[in-house]
Amino acid sequence: MIESGASPNTAGNDARSVQIAQQRPQGDDRHTGAVYGGTMEMHFATVWESIADVIPDAPAITTGDTTRTWAEYDDRGARMAQAFTAAGLGPDSKVGLFMYNSNEYMETHYGVFKMRGVAINVNYRYLDEELWYLLDNSDSEAIVFHASLADRVARVVDRLPNLKLLIVVDDLLNGEEWVDVPGAQAYGDVIAANEPMERIERREDDTYMLYTGGTTGMPKGVMYAVGGSTASLTASGYPLLGMELPESADQMAPMVKQLTDAGGQYTSIPCAPVMHGTGCWLGWFIPMLGGAHIVNLTARSLRAHEVLETVERHGVNGLTIVGDSFAKPLIKALDEGKPDGSMYDMSSIKMMNSSGVMWTTEVKQDLIDRIEQVILIDAMGSTEGSMGTQITAKGMPTETAKFTKSPLAKVFNEDDEEVVPGSGEVGMVAAGGNIPLGYFKDPDKSARTFRVIDGEHYSFPGDFATVEADGTLVLLGRGSQVINTGGEKVFPEEVEEAVKRVEGVLDCLVVGIPDEKFGNAVTAVVSPSPGVSIEAATIIASVKSNLASFKAPKTIVFVDQIPRAPNGKANYKAAKQIAEAA
Repeated sequence: MIESGASPNTAGNDARSVQIAQQRPQGDDRHTGAVYGGTMEMHFATVWESIADVIPDAPAITTGDTTRTWAEYDDRGARMAQAFTAAGLGPDSKVGLFMYNSNEYMETHYGVFKMRGVAINVNYRYLDEELWYLLDNSDSEAIVFHASLADRVARVVDRLPNLKLLIVVDDLLNGEEWVDVPGAQAYGDVIAANEPMERIERREDDTYMLYTGGTTGMPKGVMYAVGGSTASLTASGYPLLGMELPESADQMAPMVKQLTDAGGQYTSIPCAPVMHGTGCWLGWFIPMLGGAHIVNLTARSLRAHEVLETVERHGVNGLTIVGDSFAKPLIKALDEGKPDGSMYDMSSIKMMNSSGVMWTTEVKQDLIDRIEQVILIDAMGSTEGSMGTQITAKGMPTETAKFTKSPLAKVFNEDDEEVVPGSGEVGMVAAGGNIPLGYFKDPDKSARTFRVIDGEHYSFPGDFATVEADGTLVLLGRGSQVINTGGEKVFPEEVEEAVKRVEGVLDCLVVGIPDEKFGNAVTAVVSPSPGVSIEAATIIASVKSNLASFKAPKTIVFVDQIPRAPNGKANYKAAKQIAEAA
């Protein structure tokens, strides 16, 4: 619970968060323009409860053959909330979610919201030390985990004395062994043993937190106010769902009922992991604030044919992907078709959205050629804030990495002066609007990332861009990955785009390798399309024909697969190790 003037970081005494919380008018989001009037708080749990009341029999979440209606989703979330409360957790208590995309993940997160706790997203690829660090750093008092990940939990649980409750979800496949975690309760037993927690009044300044791995250092918890996040995602999502922007939380459920009664309920697949911001916000939170049906994939990594089969089975309207790394396999599967030789029916698809990594123009066009009615929404943003959007549809010309700047985003130079459009000056992109309160337990990093310029609060995630004369942003890349070569700065993503345009290149990451002559030599780690052979000289020559020669790779290292995280984000550390070893 964040009392007026108190820090949301009760363990870390984050002075920066206290300062921002004091400056934020209680119950109001001055950045998004959302009106918090009415009798109901703008809070994920409260809004979802009101939606469950008006469309109780509509589907809410599905994984495999199991579908929960909105009434069931609400009931099971309330039972989880009661379990947490009975174990001694309360407002601001942290609950670790160490799971793959599933109904149980979503029910648990809803339950945490209901009791005004803070859900902690845990990357399911984390091994022992990473898992321990995140649960310890977040002050987690409970953990809900999949049985297939139990061996890691078992090895760290004795080092986490603050844990009061452990709940295991059975996801074991044939042949997988059960690893016992002492004291862990079965998820189904917890649901059965607890009555639904009574609904409570909540606060819009409750904390919502998402841990981000970032590009450097250890994972960091990015703290938001729940009210601002709920309002901001509603403002982003309702127009996309064909709904008017509500003036208060009270209006949302009636609008959802009207849409659902008319047969317009939206169905979404978060292809990306919901333990990351892209899958969580774009594929789950935004649609669900509009009363959507969320369908989870069953595979533990992207299987393109499963995606397409699920689209057909459920009449899915929207997919949330992560750039080229997800789009290219989908295109390949569309071209391959079904095992019986027929083609997949994509007529229900209305929208595909992405954030976090590059989504090139050529790949977008390949999708539109196969799904003509689809609208592609490419969001430029990070866990620390939203900065711009690019929308692509049939007949609409676009360019890779060019975005329409968000109304409250700006680009500042090193002197905190706004970059003049058309000047060609490179600056750092600052997100405005619903920006975070700070990083959990890290006031120094908070002060560097979340700053006040001319009386306005901005978030600086670290992305660099230029601003064209018409105001559009040309994204260059993350500053932490900039390569200094021969006195020049090279942004890897710009080079990666040029490399991936070479015929036969499937994927690419660009890194700097220590070099006596240049300081750092631009090096491209490249994975060719299956069965394709490409000469390094061909790639280098192609890049030089599109970019200044100093940006072209000095060396090409070929690999079978580019190292990426489950959400498609680049693993530059691993790519650099590959390049150095070669």
